Amino acid sequence: MTKILLWGVVSASSLLLGALLALARDWHRPTIGRILAFGAGALIASVSLELAEEGVNTGGAVAVGVGLALGAVAYFTANRVVERRGGGSGGGSGAALTVGALLDGIPEQVVLGVGLAAGGEISLALVVAIFVSNLPEAIGSSADLLRAGKTRRHVLTQWSVVTVVCILATVVGGLLAELATPGMTAGVQGFAAGALLVMLIDTMIPEAREQGGETAGLVTVVGFALACGLSLLS
Repeated sequence: MTKILLWGVVSASSLLLGALLALARDWHRPTIGRILAFGAGALIASVSLELAEEGVNTGGAVAVGVGLALGAVAYFTANRVVERRGGGSGGGSGAALTVGALLDGIPEQVVLGVGLAAGGEISLALVVAIFVSNLPEAIGSSADLLRAGKTRRHVLTQWSVVTVVCILATVVGGLLAELATPGMTAGVQGFAAGALLVMLIDTMIPEAREQGGETAGLVTVVGFALACGLSLLS
């Protein structure tokens, strides 16, 4: 369990690190846009290779398909709730990115915990890929929340909670490893992929293009290529 907790901390720590980087300096909108574009590319690769493809190989297409639908509906619903409660009046994209980080981070960490408890060897490349994809979400969300008038304490507290929840999800995955069938694991991976896809189209990619300008597409390709390379190494 110590090993599971350690890797959970390592993989989720980029969420808190991103918030700290956003608090450390003022980030210009074009820079934030390019960071989001890079993260979007990395997340597209993660959805394709680490979640959907791996899920199909693990438990079949049906389980992944069910998970995709549930994850998409879960993000859509949660984001609408955030908007109705005031998230859309200021820092709406930041709140949406936070919801996305939770809804894809929790399943990812659960799958990580299941794999470690089952005796699988964790790949450093895989951990780096998760780290790289999480970091832009946290930076972009935190910067947007700060511009919307949220306090530094609020932003730090929010991402600390998200980080702790994701770490605990790794531990839960380890505890549930004996009960997790291949179909269940594939469904969890599909859930994360579905939540990510809706978040990417609704929030992350539009924000990246709006703030990053014409270079956003090129930076997205760089993020995608790097994440693909890390996935192949793992």
